[in-house]
Amino acid sequence: MRLMDGSKKRMAPLLGALGLLCATGIAVAASASSPAGRSDLHRAADILALHNQEREQLGLPKLKWNVHLEREAEEWAYELSRRGRLEHADRGKRNGTGENLWMGSAGHWSYDTAVGLFIDEKKHYRHNAFPEISKTGKWQDVAHYTQVVWRDTQEVGCAFITARGNDVLVCRYWPAGNVWGRKAF
Repeated sequence: MRLMDGSKKRMAPLLGALGLLCATGIAVAASASSPAGRSDLHRAADILALHNQEREQLGLPKLKWNVHLEREAEEWAYELSRRGRLEHADRGKRNGTGENLWMGSAGHWSYDTAVGLFIDEKKHYRHNAFPEISKTGKWQDVAHYTQVVWRDTQEVGCAFITARGNDVLVCRYWPAGNVWGRKAF
């Protein structure tokens, strides 16, 4: 795997699904917990697989897991949990990466549910140039989904943490999607 800095890193081939959720605070009733005993490597593999399953349905290249993005996502997830609210990290601190965020009450969510909510935004997606991408008229209603399926995005790293009464998912994408005037795929 080639990382953002051009170096190479090998990871186990188990990488699975990646999920992103909502910085707009979607309130969705769902209950599911993370599979018991899942290691961080399995969680990363599951999150990556979720991302790549959606991309495969659209004939898009698979994303690769980036441990540096995962580490940055984890740091930001703990900060968001400390603050108790969602807000995107400023662009300067993200080094050109995109970001999907989600937060819910601790113990009531799983990372696969959170990622699934990002992907579920496709029901409102309209294939057009950004920002005219939503059937609702609000690009924010599909921006998590479009980041997951953005053709030019190559790498992802996510962290799902539980702290201070919250479950928080942060996903970072390189290069960032949702580019004004361009189509997702």
